[in-house]
Amino acid sequence: MRPVSPQQRVHEVRRLRDMLRGAVQGGHFPGGQLPGEGELMASHGASRATVRAALALLRAEGLIERTQGVGTHVVISPVKTSLPEAHGVIKPSRESMFNQRMRPRELDRSVVPAPPTVAARLGVPDGTPCLRLDYVSLHDEEPIAVATNYVLFPEGGQLRDTPFVSDWYRLLDDAGVRLSDSEFIFNCELADASLAAALGIREGAPLIAMEQLIYDLAGRPFDLAFIHTRGERFRFVSRGSSRELS
Repeated sequence: MRPVSPQQRVHEVRRLRDMLRGAVQGGHFPGGQLPGEGELMASHGASRATVRAALALLRAEGLIERTQGVGTHVVISPVKTSLPEAHGVIKPSRESMFNQRMRPRELDRSVVPAPPTVAARLGVPDGTPCLRLDYVSLHDEEPIAVATNYVLFPEGGQLRDTPFVSDWYRLLDDAGVRLSDSEFIFNCELADASLAAALGIREGAPLIAMEQLIYDLAGRPFDLAFIHTRGERFRFVSRGSSRELS
C-alpha cells in the first residue's frame, strides 16, 4: 500500500465528509444513527484517522453529535424543497414546506421610498413608494430564514393589510396578487451579528443568500426580496431533463 501524503489525506477527508454530509442531510441513516467507525472504514475504504476527521468536521458544522457508548447520531433534519416550489410557480406538494408548514415573525411592514439599488432592479425611479415587509420564517417554530421584500404598488397596497399567516406565496395568494415568473440569484455569505441573532445561530455560520425578483402577469417586476437562509437547514432540489430540449 502506497504511503498517503498529507495533501492526499486532506482530500480523502473532504471527499468522505461530502459523502457523509449528503447522506446525513438526505435522511439516509435509519433513525438518524450513523454506522460505527469500523463500518465506515470498511464501506468507504478509509483509515480510522480519515473517518474521525470527517466526522469531526460534520460535528463542527452542527450536523451530528457523538456520544460515548451511544454512537454518532444526526441532530439536524434539513428542510427540502424543489426549485419550482421555491419559485412559487407550481402548487406545493403535500409534504412541501410551502404547504402551510411555516409561519412568519414580522419585523417590519411599512411604506418606504424605494432605495436606488431596489428601484434600479424594479425598473422604477428612485424614491418610488413601495411596501417593505421584513420577517423571519419559522419552520416547526425554528427560525430558518430572514427575508426583506420591497413590493411596488398596487401590489404593495394589496399586501399592506393582509394577514401574514404562513409563507410568502400564501400571503400573495391571500392578497389576490398573481405572479407569472420568479428569478433567483444564489450566493453564499457568513452570518453577521444581526442575522445570527435573528436566526439563533453563531456569528460566522454559513448562509445561503438569495435575491429574488417576482413578476406580475404582464411581465413587470413588482417584488424584490433579499433572503438569508440557514445553510445547514435548507436543501434545494432541482432536476433537469434533456427531453425538455427535444
